[in-house]
Amino acid sequence: MKKTRLPSIGQKSQVPQGFHLQASNSKFYNIPMGKHRILCIDDEVDNVDALERLFRKKYTVIKATSGQEALKWLKTNQEPLALIITDQRMPEMTGVELLERTLTSHPETVRILLTGYTDLESVIAAVNQGQIYRYLTKPWDPIDLGLTVDRAVERYVISQELKQKNKELAKALEELQTLDQAKSHFMILINHELKTPLTSILNFGALLSETSLDTDQEKYLLRIQQSTARLKALVDDVLLIMKAETQQLIIEKNSFNLKKIIDPIFMQLQGALENKAQTIAVSSAIEQVTTSDLVLGQVLIRLLQNANRFGTAKQAITFDVLKLPSQKIRFQITNQGPSISERVTEKIFKPFYLDENIMNHTTGTGLGLTVCQSLLKLVESGINIKNTADGVSVFFDI
Repeated sequence: MKKTRLPSIGQKSQVPQGFHLQASNSKFYNIPMGKHRILCIDDEVDNVDALERLFRKKYTVIKATSGQEALKWLKTNQEPLALIITDQRMPEMTGVELLERTLTSHPETVRILLTGYTDLESVIAAVNQGQIYRYLTKPWDPIDLGLTVDRAVERYVISQELKQKNKELAKALEELQTLDQAKSHFMILINHELKTPLTSILNFGALLSETSLDTDQEKYLLRIQQSTARLKALVDDVLLIMKAETQQLIIEKNSFNLKKIIDPIFMQLQGALENKAQTIAVSSAIEQVTTSDLVLGQVLIRLLQNANRFGTAKQAITFDVLKLPSQKIRFQITNQGPSISERVTEKIFKPFYLDENIMNHTTGTGLGLTVCQSLLKLVESGINIKNTADGVSVFFDI
């Protein structure tokens, strides 16, 4: 029967495409079909011939009898190389020196060192400098060496698959980021465009209210104005979220008296508080704060509106401003009323999230806490929610 010789240095072989299952008393992996290339180096010709006979059925074996010969093949051949097996003690160049020089050109190739010496320094050098997969002593055991080579090639295949998957994930991430940016820009554009007709409706509604109207017309106009105001508030909230999330909202930190923020908020809430016979109990030992008055004002008005809306009638809302040991200031708002389930707490900061069990769609858009969370990110803070014995407490630290 005619023998088929496998390629030596300078000869190239074609690797068939496809996949089959390669196994060797180890975990099974999908290994590309065809023979992976392994490069065997030893200054003893008999040894490289023995390695060829041992592996030629499974792998394409390339032989070299010196480090220089191996480097020459590596330089002139760009085909993938799964494994390098080299002897340590060779003239002119040791196995460790050879493996170290292959790290730049073939960083993903797995490396095995063979030696007839149990030289601890060689082992340490091989691990540290040559980045070997395994160290084996001569004379090698054919079964042990065969299993080691199979596992080394499996490791190479897995690393290639992982590399490909990482490329695919990176591409998918880039596409998602592009899509997310496009979504944000689209939302900003649409909401800006909505403001123009809304402004016209509001202005003409105001002019119409100054004319003589019958009872039905007044009722219709009131409904139009209420719906337009709700739509405008929704547009403003969405724009605020998008600008905060895309870093388009410019904020400035300054020092100011808390009353500058709190007094106008309390005046704005006065009617809603009276409708539910609620009061706000303020406890604060802090007068001056340094942060963004825009962020603080927007967050406090929304949190107090929530406390008023979902709090029990005829009960006080507590508003505490505390100085923490970390020198931060905690703003905490607590209302008596139904607790918030863990399921809702996990989702409540997501834009446009509504839960009919705790929110009435006729009085809210589900954006209040999302706006707060987006704004607080700009000052490196965030909202925390916890249920109390008889209500809900919401706080954030500045």
